Amino acid sequence: MTISRTKKLVGVTAAAGLLVALAGCGSAPEDDTTTDSAAEGMSDFKACMVSDEGGFNDKSFNQLGLAGLEAAEDELGFEIATTESSSASDYDANLDGLVADGCDFIVSVGFLLSAPTVTAALANPDVEFAIIDDWADNDFDGETDAPNIKPLVFDTAQAAFLGGYAAASYTESGKVGTFGGAKIPPVTIFMDGFQLGVEYFNEQNGTDVEVVGWDIESQEGQFTEEFAANDKAKQVAQGIIDQDVDVLLPVGGPIYQSAAEAIRDSGGDIALMGVDADVYETDPSVADLLLVSILKGMDVAVYEAAVQAANDEYDVTPFVGTLENDGVGISSFHDFEDMVDADLAAQLEEIRAGIIDGSIDATSPASP
Repeated sequence: MTISRTKKLVGVTAAAGLLVALAGCGSAPEDDTTTDSAAEGMSDFKACMVSDEGGFNDKSFNQLGLAGLEAAEDELGFEIATTESSSASDYDANLDGLVADGCDFIVSVGFLLSAPTVTAALANPDVEFAIIDDWADNDFDGETDAPNIKPLVFDTAQAAFLGGYAAASYTESGKVGTFGGAKIPPVTIFMDGFQLGVEYFNEQNGTDVEVVGWDIESQEGQFTEEFAANDKAKQVAQGIIDQDVDVLLPVGGPIYQSAAEAIRDSGGDIALMGVDADVYETDPSVADLLLVSILKGMDVAVYEAAVQAANDEYDVTPFVGTLENDGVGISSFHDFEDMVDADLAAQLEEIRAGIIDGSIDATSPASP
């Protein structure tokens, strides 16, 4: 499968910012979380989604996945249902609830749902599943653990490399920072790519820009240990800001919101970076802070998987998003266009081509 609908879904990410949080944790989806479009189209097909603990109003990770499902619903007119998780303890019950609710196709949003999704898929071989950010290979034998799961994974290190290069080009303090939610591969792959991009900038320009908050060699850094916008996330962000960084990349759904609070409280001239969605579009409240967003095409991957399933053309071959197939990328610089180096866009395009042809190594230990 290729990312063939990217242009069609350009507006989907922006529209995702209008979504509201959905109820229903640890149980079958409530009636008000179900949108019935059966009168308009496929009355015998139901597509469903379960969030991770970040929730569908994170303006980033979960919300972007849901935008893809809703785009397929709008096009084909099938029924959808969603259920939101507030913690890992909800995952099994939420998946069981969706199965009981008659879902034909279920998308699990996130690496942390891997084991529960495998359990549900093995117990329900007639239901088609997809999982974002994981291979569903919990025994590490190189194969998906159930024949009815389609992995949707993304080599975000490639896109984060571009983001790291841009951050290093922009910084005036000579320090850029990053921190994550949980220390899991879908998070650390962004941080790895970010550092690799900074190091490449240093190599090409004879500079010594420092990355605060992550070290690719030791695989150690700063994490909140959860995906929530809260005081802990703000404290971690503040600790990095206190080390004189002027660009900050939070990786983990809504934790960027806490980072934005810390930036505003600091009174400093610090640029924020987004992940997954174009956060400039999904959350206008932080648009003035955003240098650039590192994009993960989850909306397009979910859209295409849902369309396949609805049309009885489901293919469990893993989708791997790369720069080459536009499954990952970076946003424009929006309000920062006049504040970045005039040559930066051309440099990034050259680097992108080099990553695609293999002449530039943007490989993370977590790369697919």
